[in-house]
Amino acid sequence: MKMIQLNVFHTRIFLNEAEESRVPFVLVNTGHDEDEALFETLRKLCDKDFALICIETDDWNDDLSPWRCDPVFKGTEPFSGKADLYLARIIDDILPKAEERLNEEGISPSYHAIAGYSLAGLFALYSGYKTDVFEKIVSASGSLWYPDFLEFTRNRQISQNITDIYLSLGDQESHTKNKLMAAVQENTETIAAELGEKVKVFFEMNEGNHFREPDLRLAKGIAYILNNRSASCR
Repeated sequence: MKMIQLNVFHTRIFLNEAEESRVPFVLVNTGHDEDEALFETLRKLCDKDFALICIETDDWNDDLSPWRCDPVFKGTEPFSGKADLYLARIIDDILPKAEERLNEEGISPSYHAIAGYSLAGLFALYSGYKTDVFEKIVSASGSLWYPDFLEFTRNRQISQNITDIYLSLGDQESHTKNKLMAAVQENTETIAAELGEKVKVFFEMNEGNHFREPDLRLAKGIAYILNNRSASCR
């Protein structure tokens, strides 16, 4: 394992011991101090070479939300809807710098994927409708309860470059008194079914609520798109 620190937006690259010169580049938005644990979990599930590009944003609710949304709980911060600006920075600044640095290691991308958990999972799927950069998407326990997101997916065409989408959810996540968030399972299942008519979609239910084993759930999704099979089959 090799870790490379980039001087842009708290970005670190974790490079699996690559025998190939072309490997998948997987971009993931993570919380602080979660990236190394994710990488180590992923290595246990995946037997492929890959580069994991981890970005830690300080403004989770702002950068990862597609449009403005009021706070979902009393006393919490609103969502300001700056995902388009953040995605542009990823594509125009962060990703090119990451690729340039990996090229110095003799590594180039075989394809690009984007992954995330919770709101970052929503952002990953949203990105598939806003750019042609990514070929594979992982939305693990994604915040697909987000207001008007189901309608957004129905009114927009996902990128024709997308070949694989992995969606997951905990079986207790919809069991909440918050009416908005209670729609997460219905929305996720609907989106999975409707996108499945256009691209390859794998939907997986996990045990537990939203906060159970997030690193493992996200790693399972990334392992799926890398291995092209369920990580539970390892």
